[in-house]
Amino acid sequence: MVAKKATSTKSNKKELNAEAVMTLYMEYVLEHGKRPASVFKFCKDHNIQEGEFYNFFGSFQGIRESIWIAFYENTISVLHKNSDYKTYPNREKMLSFFYTFFEVLTANRSYVLFALEEEKNHLKSLAQLRDLRIKVREFAGDLIEQANDEKSSRLSKNPVSIFSEGAWLQTLFLLKYWMDDNSARFEKTDVAIEKSVNAIFDVFNTTPLESVLDFGKFLFKENFSKTK
Repeated sequence: MVAKKATSTKSNKKELNAEAVMTLYMEYVLEHGKRPASVFKFCKDHNIQEGEFYNFFGSFQGIRESIWIAFYENTISVLHKNSDYKTYPNREKMLSFFYTFFEVLTANRSYVLFALEEEKNHLKSLAQLRDLRIKVREFAGDLIEQANDEKSSRLSKNPVSIFSEGAWLQTLFLLKYWMDDNSARFEKTDVAIEKSVNAIFDVFNTTPLESVLDFGKFLFKENFSKTK
């Protein structure tokens, strides 16, 4: 079920791998509306030796974190299958990343909503995203470094750590927006992606006012409409 790749619900020793275990876990929580009671029970239900489980994950939390990395890696794989992707300017690369990432999440929306809404404590829910945060920061950091290499003045270069963290905060904002989006084909999320990426890249280019205002008007309109 990770990015809709796996189809079999049966495990056998020859085919067991990390992706198969993740798929079984995702199917379990969606069918039962809760996590398995224990690793022992999970393994017994799926005819897996408990020791085999620990070959891939140390706990269910490890599975949850790895599922998000699988979503990310699937996104990167899709991007690089496009032969034109390498020639895109950085703004288009970031747009393509977010569009593709949320397509992957949409294909697994039921699981994503369960995973992020399972914990009443919001901070506990975000703990499963810690490895994803590293990946997104690295992705954004590479784009920023490329942009900095093209700037002759040191004063015009952007601090990588600050803007890569900004890209992660942008990811969290878009994730929350997508979770609440009830529009057909999540079209409003696509608009939010476009406006937020344009605003950030205009900040990179030191001409932020128009895009920041445009993005702010969009957020105000959406939030206002929800209060009616």
